[in-house]
Amino acid sequence: MLRIMFGEEPREWKGSSLNTVQAIEQFIRRCSEEAERRPEQAVRRPEQASQFHTYQYWAEGLLRSMDELEQGIYAAKQFASRINHTEVDELSAKERLNYYRHVYFDKNSYIRIFAVLDKLGTFLNSLLKLETERLKAHYSYFTVLRNMRMNGVHPELAGPLDELKEQHQEALSRLRRRRNTEIHYMNAELEDDLEQTLIQKDRISLENIKANIADLEQAWLLAESSIGGTFRFANKRFAKSTEGFG
Repeated sequence: MLRIMFGEEPREWKGSSLNTVQAIEQFIRRCSEEAERRPEQAVRRPEQASQFHTYQYWAEGLLRSMDELEQGIYAAKQFASRINHTEVDELSAKERLNYYRHVYFDKNSYIRIFAVLDKLGTFLNSLLKLETERLKAHYSYFTVLRNMRMNGVHPELAGPLDELKEQHQEALSRLRRRRNTEIHYMNAELEDDLEQTLIQKDRISLENIKANIADLEQAWLLAESSIGGTFRFANKRFAKSTEGFG
């Protein structure tokens, strides 16, 4: 959708991302088919029939969120590539506009990444009946992982998900700091300006845009791979039993 701003054709999923999308779509089809295959169950066990519809809609929501995240990161990268200076007062009017557009999509992406992961956590918690809410009422994706690790639940899934989290931990910590600053204090990019003003008291440099983009790329790898691993695991369990996933 956003690629039209750059005169490009719509994106086509490829490689690992395509595998993830196909796993989600397979899960959606199975949920839809199972909900429709046994209409008598809707009368005898309505909670079981509605379960498949619920998981179908959640999976569709995760697919849409993954698409939106990828587009936002792509747009942030494209506008970043049009910024050729590192000092604020060196930016031309056009370059400054591209900078503001980059900031918009960069900010959208580092906020959205945690929303996507938390949706995945909610999905996992319900699908596998983990009851993470007993540990923490308002839990995050990372609380769900901790719950799985502490209780030795589904190690064949928890292990790889934990490894992905550790691989991208440093980038994720930086993005979390920026997200928290943006939500709770002030514009994250303006905090950088404030720190420089207090220290240098003269020219203000732009934040390290290349480093920020690199963090977003790592966050994308974490999200896409975690979602893909989750749905491939879910499809395997689905194939074994349609009476429940936990």
